[in-house]
This record gives sequence, C-alpha cells and structure tokens, in this order.
Amino acid sequence: MLTTGETIAETGLDAAALKPAECDVSRAAELPFETVAIDYEGREHLPDSETLAGLASEKEVRLTTPVRAEGFDPLGDDSGYDRIPEKVQRVAVAGHAAYLSADERRKAVAPRLRAAVERDPAAWVGTEGVERLALATGATQFELLSRTTERDLRALRAAGFDGELAVYAPTVLTDDDDAVLDAVGGYAARRGPVASALPEEAPTDATATDRARESWWATPPAASRSS
Repeated sequence: MLTTGETIAETGLDAAALKPAECDVSRAAELPFETVAIDYEGREHLPDSETLAGLASEKEVRLTTPVRAEGFDPLGDDSGYDRIPEKVQRVAVAGHAAYLSADERRKAVAPRLRAAVERDPAAWVGTEGVERLALATGATQFELLSRTTERDLRALRAAGFDGELAVYAPTVLTDDDDAVLDAVGGYAARRGPVASALPEEAPTDATATDRARESWWATPPAASRSS
C-alpha cells in the first residue's frame, strides 16, 4: 500500500494550489511540495499576514491577487499589497466574477495586468479568460490544463515564445467518481468547456446522473482521477 507521500509523488505534481475557503492553508507546510499557490476566494477568506509569513518561511508561496479587486488594483486601491509578506510571491489574475463586485467586474483588465507585472516582474499571470492579455505581459503563464495545452505550447514555442508555463489541474487522489465530483465538481463547472458541455442547471456533485455525469469525463481534464 502506498503512503500519502508516495501517492502524491506518483502523480508527478510538483506544487499544490489551495482553496482557503475549503481548507486550513497553514497545513500546506505538511505537504511534500516546495511550492504552494493560494487562490483568492473573496476578502473574507484571504489568509492573514501571520499565516502567510509562517508558510513562506517553509515553502515558496504564491498568492493569487485579482487586479480588479479593491486592495489589489495596481491602478487604484492597492492597500492589500501591504498585507502580503515580502517573501510571498504573486499570481496576478483578472479575478473570477464570483469574487468581484459589479464595479470591480467593470474594470479594464489589460492595463492592470501590465501594471501588476511592472510592479512585480517575478509574478505569474493567470490566463483564464484573458489568454492573449496574459501572454502579452511576457510573465510566466499560469494556465489550467486542457486537452490542447501541449499543442498550444508547441505552437507558442514555434512562434518564438520562450517564457515559462505553469500548469494546474484540479486533482483528486481516488478512483471513486462520486468523490471526484463532490470534491471539484463545482470548481470545474465554472470552466468554459465543462460549462458548455453540461446540461442547463445540472448538478455539479455526486448527484449528477446520465448526460450530466457523462459530460464530466467527456471533457478531460476538467477533473483528474488517480488511483
């Protein structure tokens, strides 16, 4: 029987992305990875400076900072940057609408991504929904794994792009389909290819049946299974 560490090692993953609304991010210190990324799920779930500093003393930590969100807007209210310990690095993203106010969603993304990277040249840039804008920054691309990722990267290399690509994917270490859907179904359902494949108002957890359930495994790697 494999231990948890051995199971993780077999996946080939070299970093972990954490959802602070769903876990205690301080426990990332126990994970067998040198790098952890902490997602932004609204101000109420933003880890405090002490937690971030403690984790950054043991790991390379990257914090997602939505450039349209108040507090992380490099062209507006950037007071949130003062809460981020110096050792914590950034992942600049446009920000998912679920975590932004109506006013924040109306802000222009392009100039803010550019300003964020100028402010922090070592930042990664999330590509979800703003692929061309992210690429134009020249920063490391932080991209959701898809069936076209490898082909797209080869095309970028052929066109002369010599930057880096950091790929992430929701992964559940089980071969139980119900457990996979309960763990990451809601998250994966926000992604374009999955959302378009799912029937309207279909459940996104283990209660999904028939066509809805089949759609998950027909749009890999919306969610990844590992036994």
